[in-house]
Amino acid sequence: MPEPATDRAQHVYDLWHGAWIAALIIGVLVWGLILYAAFAFRRRSDDEVPVQTRYNLPIEILYTIAPIIIVLVLFYFTVTVQNQVLAPAASENGKDVSGDHQIEVVGYQWSWSFNYLKDDALDGSTNVFTAGTTGDRPTLVLPVGESIDVTLVSPDVIHSFWVPAFLFKMDVVPGRHNSFTFTPTEKGTFDGRCAELCGTYHSRMLFDVKVVSPEDFATYLKSLEDQGNVGIARGGENVDTKVGLEPKSQADATTTEDAQ
Repeated sequence: MPEPATDRAQHVYDLWHGAWIAALIIGVLVWGLILYAAFAFRRRSDDEVPVQTRYNLPIEILYTIAPIIIVLVLFYFTVTVQNQVLAPAASENGKDVSGDHQIEVVGYQWSWSFNYLKDDALDGSTNVFTAGTTGDRPTLVLPVGESIDVTLVSPDVIHSFWVPAFLFKMDVVPGRHNSFTFTPTEKGTFDGRCAELCGTYHSRMLFDVKVVSPEDFATYLKSLEDQGNVGIARGGENVDTKVGLEPKSQADATTTEDAQ
């Protein structure tokens, strides 16, 4: 498992290792009982007939209650970690507080666009974006040590936003805005991809995540503004473009997919 690269990833990391430790303990206990029973109650002579036990109520109760307890314990820790991972950035007087930055992630067939909404690094009212294609993966740039509110949007089919280094994955569902908050804790470049089969070029629906200093993040947003990437991109102008196909083939491929 990758080393956690966000504040929320540590909770998942600890749950994963705790589950493996619990599984190992239970496995050793079960294997030990099996080996003990196989050795202690083995047949010692050809004419020996073992004691025939029709039922053992205490053992049957144990075999029923023990798995239920195990499942309930795992369920408790899983729900606890889920709540920690999906918790808002902060809370004041019982009310949720927005993160330092608002980003809208749009998953479309078959790439991504990233909208940086009204960021203080600009004037607090300007939206800028970057978008990719199957042949040119986009980069999601994030500031280290600052909280990020992410909203997931899809204009076509279900996708799934997954960054393995963040130990986190969430579905991108048409007609529904899923959201989560996190704070990057490590600088670097990380791989991201769609984790939900979404059509022909699903395997090429890739992106990069680059975590930089807050100063470099502000510079990046200003560069997007200077390039004219102002506004909100939901779908991308190349949503129906398949790199490597001739224009006529583009139209034929799009028509075929629409018919399907």
